[in-house]
Amino acid sequence: MSSNISNLRNKAYQNERRFLDGPRSRRKEFFFSLDVWWEFIKGFRALHFIGPCVTVFGSARFKEDHFYYQQARQMGARLSDLGFAVMTGGGPGIMEAANRGAFENHGKSIGCNIVLKHEQKENPYLHKWVNFNHFFVRKALLLKYSYAFVIMPGGWGTMDELFEALTLIQTGKIENFPVIIFGKEYWINLTELIADMVLKGTVSKDDLDHLLITDSIEESINHIKINSIQKFGLKKGKRIKPSKALGEWIFRNTFNRKK
Repeated sequence: MSSNISNLRNKAYQNERRFLDGPRSRRKEFFFSLDVWWEFIKGFRALHFIGPCVTVFGSARFKEDHFYYQQARQMGARLSDLGFAVMTGGGPGIMEAANRGAFENHGKSIGCNIVLKHEQKENPYLHKWVNFNHFFVRKALLLKYSYAFVIMPGGWGTMDELFEALTLIQTGKIENFPVIIFGKEYWINLTELIADMVLKGTVSKDDLDHLLITDSIEESINHIKINSIQKFGLKKGKRIKPSKALGEWIFRNTFNRKK
């Protein structure tokens, strides 16, 4: 069984790598497009009914005893108190911590897990998760269902997700949702760079209206209350219900889920 899983992971890894190598035959590009289409459909159908989310981004490398793991765990619990489903990339570290906080607080805990060559596995604190082969599909789904984004300390992947969210907000592709950069000391070089961008005119000061840089979970929660819940009129417990006529009661149960 483990050999089969490893082979599937290798195949997915090689498939995306070959796609990014440049032009291939029309046939291969067509079937790759179908694969991407299916990943989007799979994600849409699995995540459509979970209700408003807050996505927490952060490093997979922090262990349970790390300060930022504990902060992310508290953040997940507090977000679930607000009625949000807590969504992460579904892996270890900060992702696990945020999911764990929500899970242990009886809130909804959701993961969008990426299939990697080194076998990233979904963390054990998820009520529901979807596995993706393609980073760009996964990232779109992590952004699509969320009304706020919390950026905990992390590396290149976390920065990629941060700037993707900020760019989509800046260009009006998504609403002006709050973005929280958590950990002033950790992110100090980045926040100084952002301030320099504003000074040099490459970023507008108005683009930072809903960007909060903080060390406080309480300040983060209050920021989300004002700029997500109040601004968009969200109500705790409100969910889109699946349609029996469309077969959604059956289809939604075909994805990974813990009861």
